[in-house]
Amino acid sequence: MYKHILISTDGSEVARKGVDHGLSLAKSLGANVTIVTVTEPFPYHASAAGAGWVPIPADISRYEEGQKQAAQKLLANVRESASRVGVSAAVLHVPDAQPAEAIVETAKTEGCSLIVMASHGRRGIGRLLLGSQTSEVLAHSPVPVLVVR
Repeated sequence: MYKHILISTDGSEVARKGVDHGLSLAKSLGANVTIVTVTEPFPYHASAAGAGWVPIPADISRYEEGQKQAAQKLLANVRESASRVGVSAAVLHVPDAQPAEAIVETAKTEGCSLIVMASHGRRGIGRLLLGSQTSEVLAHSPVPVLVVR
């Protein structure tokens, strides 16, 4: 049924539950796994420019490098978790993208038959409800989505 599972994570505690659930499911089904994390573009704010602050290329470069290092660390930890449960997992970092769009696109390009993700990520009051990124993936995914809470 599910031969290739895409598991998305942002490194949050609830995302960890999604990863664990997805890995368990993949192990029981003998499915291939791709684990993806997405980092967003540099957060430009119009109000910051109005206040007299405009980022210079070095600011953007430091931000991107920090995001890359954090993603590599996160994916290394998740790959290690997969290995501990006996699942071989490919890992993928999609930089400078909107998470929902990148998750849906990755599912398409990788030929995934299921997306497993947490009900919400790290963002503000939205963490109390179904997260906006999760809602977007549900609305646009070409394959079934398993939402873990």
